[in-house]
Amino acid sequence: MLPKERLSYSPISDRAPLTLSDGKRLVVWVIVNVEEWDISEPMPRTVLSPPAGGSPMPDIPNWAWHEYGNRVGFWRLLKVFDELRVPACLAINGSAISAYAPIARAARDRNWEFIGHGYSQKSMQKVESEAADIARTTEAIQHFTGRRPRGWLGPGLTETWETPDLLVEAGYEYVCDWVLDDEPVRLNTRSGPILSIPYTQECNDVAMMLIQHHKASEFYERAMDQFEQIYKDAKGSARVMAISVHPYIMGAPHRAKYFRMIFEKIRKKRDVVFWTGAQIADWYIKAGPKAP
Repeated sequence: MLPKERLSYSPISDRAPLTLSDGKRLVVWVIVNVEEWDISEPMPRTVLSPPAGGSPMPDIPNWAWHEYGNRVGFWRLLKVFDELRVPACLAINGSAISAYAPIARAARDRNWEFIGHGYSQKSMQKVESEAADIARTTEAIQHFTGRRPRGWLGPGLTETWETPDLLVEAGYEYVCDWVLDDEPVRLNTRSGPILSIPYTQECNDVAMMLIQHHKASEFYERAMDQFEQIYKDAKGSARVMAISVHPYIMGAPHRAKYFRMIFEKIRKKRDVVFWTGAQIADWYIKAGPKAP
C-alpha cells in the first residue's frame, strides 16, 4: 500500500480532544537504541572517513566508535535513568541481545520495554527475507524477556511497502517508523490496523550530532524547545513527545551531561508523565477514537 492508502490526512486541530488521567497533559517517552554492527560488513554509519575513501573492511575505527557506546556510553546513560527514575524503551537488534547480554539484562532488570529493531543493523530493504527477519527478532526478544515485543522500530526507520502488513501478521501492535504526528494514529494493513506511535527525527541524536553536526549542547536546547512547544500545544488535548538516543552518540563524555539536563528540567513538570510505548498504546486504545 501507498502511505495515503494506509491513513487519511487528518489535521490535528480538527480532532476530538485526548485526555490523560490525574490532570496530566503530556507523555514523554525515551527510546535507547542498542545495535550490533557486523565488522565483516560496511559500517551502518561512520564518524571517520578513511584516508583513501571507499568502505574499507575491516573498518576498525568506526566499529570501535560504535563499540564504545555499548562498553561505556550505555552505562553512563543508565545512571541518568536510574538516578532520575525515568523509564525507557530498549529498541534492540535481535542479535545484540546475546552480543551485549549485560545491557539486555540491565534493561530487563529495570522492566524496560523491549522493542524490535531488526535482527541486525541493516536496512529492512536489504535483508534476504523481511518476514523472517521480523520473526527472528521477535523470537530473540521473547526468549530473553519471556514476553513478545509489542512495538517495532526499523533500523534507520527503514521499511518496505509491506512492513506494516508483516508486523501485524507477526503480532506487533505498534510501529515507530511513521514520524508524522504528535498523537498516535492508526495505519491500515491487509490484516487490520496497527498503531503508529510518535517517534522523532528532530530530538534524535543521529540527526543532530551525525548529520547536522551540531555541538553537544544543541541536544539539550532543541529538546527543551521542542518540549515547551508540545507542552503548550497539549493544553486541552494530550500530546506525545519522543526522545531518541544511541549510546555511542549521546553516551559520549562531552554529550552525556546535556542528556541529564533534559530530564532534570522536565521532571519538575507535575503534569508530564514518562511512559513506555506499550503504555502509550494501551492509553490510546482506550482514550482515542475507536478503530473502524
